[in-house]
Amino acid sequence: MKTKAIRSGHVNGGVVTGIGAGTKRRHLLRAALGGAGTVALAGCDRLSNNDAFVDVLKSAQHLSRAAHKIVPGRKAMAQEFAPADVAAHFRSNGTLMPADADYQALLKSGFSEWKLQVGGLVEKPAAFTLAELRAMPSRTQITRHDCVEGWSSIGQWKGVQLSHVLAQVKPLASAKYVVFRCADSMDGPTLDGRDSRYYESVDLDDANHVQTVLAYELNGQALPVSNGAPLRVRIERQLGYKHAKYLMKIELVESFAPLRGGNGGYWEDNGYEWYAGI
Repeated sequence: MKTKAIRSGHVNGGVVTGIGAGTKRRHLLRAALGGAGTVALAGCDRLSNNDAFVDVLKSAQHLSRAAHKIVPGRKAMAQEFAPADVAAHFRSNGTLMPADADYQALLKSGFSEWKLQVGGLVEKPAAFTLAELRAMPSRTQITRHDCVEGWSSIGQWKGVQLSHVLAQVKPLASAKYVVFRCADSMDGPTLDGRDSRYYESVDLDDANHVQTVLAYELNGQALPVSNGAPLRVRIERQLGYKHAKYLMKIELVESFAPLRGGNGGYWEDNGYEWYAGI
């Protein structure tokens, strides 16, 4: 399946609200989208080619990142909600079913052969089965997913904190970023063999944040394929395109320069900003 729609797109904390930077960001995005005549959104393939929209993302990114650094700090919590707030159906977006042959084979076997590869700038590269990840200490959190397209949905996520997984492999001092590599090809096969599989990244501050989890459950059930089975990352303080689905590999790097477009993510290589804080 060829798709370039944005992905929606992971001990329960209390309801904690930070500064209103997220609200201001969403209002700025929506107001600017309305002014640009794009209130009726039709997916991020079109949005990524809209210069006005990309400019809004850039300006909002700098506002949000500055607010996160100066006022609440990088450890500030995203708001968490009560069970009654959970949406009856958590909306799916982006790739709904990867067509890649290796993913299809893993799906057919119920992901019994799947392993999350964790490597790069680490002392102890490792590979974890889904059962091994489920056996690690878990975190359950009810959070709101904010999509760059303008919609939101509240879901309950359960998974292992990324910080716990990183502690197992011991990042080297030179590691600055965590890159998430996924199973779904976005642009289909190309003659030059160019890799078009979805990828994303965060810095170590967000990687080690208490609410950053590798989620294997949504609303008390095994993660559905349309929401990223068998594993997706939840970066709760950033917009949905940072929440990579269909995770296959995690790689710690010092720089994005050697990675495809050099911008740290699939949509970032197509004009979106790397930091998408809310």
